[in-house]
Amino acid sequence: MRGIFLNSAYFGLVISIIGYAIGVILNKKLKIYFLNPLLISIIFIIVFLLIFNIDFENYNQGGKYLSYFLTPATVCFAIPLYQQLELLKKNMKAIIFGLSAGVLLSLGSILGLSYLFNLTHTHYVTLIPKSITTAIGIGLSEELGGIKTITVAAIIITGVFGNISAVGICKIFKIKEPIAVGLAIGSSSHAMRTSKAIEIGEIEGAMSSLSVAVSGLLTVITSIFASFL
Repeated sequence: MRGIFLNSAYFGLVISIIGYAIGVILNKKLKIYFLNPLLISIIFIIVFLLIFNIDFENYNQGGKYLSYFLTPATVCFAIPLYQQLELLKKNMKAIIFGLSAGVLLSLGSILGLSYLFNLTHTHYVTLIPKSITTAIGIGLSEELGGIKTITVAAIIITGVFGNISAVGICKIFKIKEPIAVGLAIGSSSHAMRTSKAIEIGEIEGAMSSLSVAVSGLLTVITSIFASFL
């Protein structure tokens, strides 16, 4: 059985899709908020590789093809944004200030925690892209001299946690304005949490989609200066 997996060029791709499909089914059937499909797929893949003693390199021969879809998937978020273009124009100032605050708070918290836990400069720049989409975050981490694998892990953890906690946090702080909800979700937990925003409503999804793109751009710009700290 192990030999069949190792000899298949698309083994990693197939097992990833199966794991995600299981996560989707569990999420829909059980209606438990922390059963995020991506989280379930990650756990499924790790357990599968451990049981059959398969190295990550063998898995990634097929699993790497999934990364090719990151950029086009991110671009697709422009669709709900275009549908709410008039709303965007009417609330331009609030949106700009909200996104700027989100990006600065993210970078500031990383800097503060890095000093608190005595992290090295390499670790600091590795964590800078944690709240932006993977397609942008990987390139930014490499450019700043960070550790790409840790960056990917930080982005995924941030996204999964954001997806799970989005609705609950908005309820706790009584955030009901659709634009505010969308901006908060997109600027803190990138594309993964944006999928949750789209489930909440069209306006929330559109604003979160905007946040993914603009927050990514602002993070790239501000991180150039932050990397010297």
